[in-house]
Amino acid sequence: MLVPFADLANHSVKVTTEDHIHEIGGPAGLFSWDLLFSFQSPLKLKAGDQFLIQYGLNKSNADMAIGYGFIEPNSARDAFTLTLKISKTDEFYGDKLDIAESNGLGETADFDIKLGQSLPPSLFPYLRLAALGGTDNFLLESISGNAVWNLLELPVSRANEELICKVVRDSCRSALSGYHTTIEEDEKLMKEGNLSSRLQIAVGVRAGEKKVLQQLHDIFRERELELDELEYYQERRLKDLDLLGEPK
Repeated sequence: MLVPFADLANHSVKVTTEDHIHEIGGPAGLFSWDLLFSFQSPLKLKAGDQFLIQYGLNKSNADMAIGYGFIEPNSARDAFTLTLKISKTDEFYGDKLDIAESNGLGETADFDIKLGQSLPPSLFPYLRLAALGGTDNFLLESISGNAVWNLLELPVSRANEELICKVVRDSCRSALSGYHTTIEEDEKLMKEGNLSSRLQIAVGVRAGEKKVLQQLHDIFRERELELDELEYYQERRLKDLDLLGEPK
């Protein structure tokens, strides 16, 4: 529908909810329609104040730059989209794809990683599924799809966990190598203030992406250091069957 003037509302970081657009029943005056389009401000306003809204709490700075032509200094908007894929050459490609699709994902899956925030819940299961191989493939042969996904929420084997750490760290290093500047150089450029407004936005988005990639790399580096301390599927299974004897 066309709502004149509605797209003129500006964005504010002070608005922390997207619940500001409503439909109200009743005659709409000139055209006598049954619904009114209503803006309701979550802020306390007085006469003459500008009406402000939130353009999207989950939008990254890249989204804000492309959609609206500005970014926020808020680091919570710094993000990077990690794309993962189940290889078509995998012996169990069909089984893996079925499991992924039954959990709302597919052959390719995008995960939005945000600075300072928890990793997406489905990231680890998808990584473990895509990397599943060798003797771990027995899970695909003997257990139903939904049950496999539940098992993948926890470490499967040391080899599998080590592989996903390597894959993610290598991906982060590869992506970082594609930038021609460092985070420190970007921050210096922005601080000096000699950039045009468009370049300031671009450098801000670029610096944010690199910070997220470095954070993701460090998370999986720490994970690698913990591999010997993790509990894997076989050990959990033996405990469930009460077959893991207590050391004397």
